[in-house]
Amino acid sequence: MNVIHSLLEKAYQSNDLTAAEIKVFLETITQGDRETLYSYALKTKQAYYGNKVYLRGLIEFSNICRQDCRYCGIRSSNTKVERYRLTPAEILACCAEGYKLGYRTFVLQSGEDLWYTDDVLVALIHTLKKRYPEAAITLSIGERGVETYQSLFEAGADRFLMRHETASKKLYETLHPTMRFEDRRACLSALKEIGYQVGAGFMVGLPGQTPADLAEDLRYLKKLDPDMIGIGPFIPHSETPLGQEKGGTVEDTLVMVALARLLIPESLIPATTALGTLHPQGRELALKAGANVMMPIITPPSVRKQYALYENKICGDDHPEDCRFCIERRIQSIGFEVDLGRGDSWRKLGYAHI
Repeated sequence: MNVIHSLLEKAYQSNDLTAAEIKVFLETITQGDRETLYSYALKTKQAYYGNKVYLRGLIEFSNICRQDCRYCGIRSSNTKVERYRLTPAEILACCAEGYKLGYRTFVLQSGEDLWYTDDVLVALIHTLKKRYPEAAITLSIGERGVETYQSLFEAGADRFLMRHETASKKLYETLHPTMRFEDRRACLSALKEIGYQVGAGFMVGLPGQTPADLAEDLRYLKKLDPDMIGIGPFIPHSETPLGQEKGGTVEDTLVMVALARLLIPESLIPATTALGTLHPQGRELALKAGANVMMPIITPPSVRKQYALYENKICGDDHPEDCRFCIERRIQSIGFEVDLGRGDSWRKLGYAHI
């Protein structure tokens, strides 16, 4: 048995690899190894979640952001973005439409827009929980104070998504001139401490990113042990400082999705829209490599093209019902089963470890 096969067996059997082992794996993997990796990741996903793919309704409610991340299309210094901000009433209308379509998780995502104060967000969450008590509310609104996170949790927010972006301090600070590496990690730790189901994650193919960096990303996730892990390819946006850089690939991203499934087997892992943007079957390939969540967009069609973290994003002209049933057909076409329930993680459900 060669080194790579030994590492694959170890990852599958023990759900663990050292940073050095991951680096060796990434530097020497062949196409045949990839297929074996995907097979092991799929078996691991099925052991925990069967063939279910959980759907969440995604509402991108503001593209206004105070941060200036060098890869992001809605960065604060991009003056060519047509900015928008949904009112609480408009967000509630999106949720009402999503509820009719069957969603029982709403993901409220935005740039770091401080117009949405604690009072505004608490009132919104209270209303959502009153109207849809069985639904889960996921927030993805970036860095706020611990007091804010606590108040939103007490109002009824269930989950919080915040990619750690990269486990490399040097790379993080290069990419995020208005942010601090330590602050990001402190936010994730605080969210876990409060009791949220927490999601972290990173991009693959960032300029300057190395196999050692990616290995540290997985080791950080292994230590954090989040409920959710978002991994997508870097896609350049022409109106950013990284607009002319080479983007990440579907193949490299799928490897990281599969390794994340093996190392943190209880996690919920989305098949990202970014993968679908790079490849017509990108999301389906991710599902076959260990992912088990999809997030159809229920942002109003009038503004959804303006939430452009990267360019050429798919589904820009679709209506919520189009996304809902298109994705269901895609999931079923590869032999998986749609689940429209809350789709909580194994840890939240309290199952014993396999």
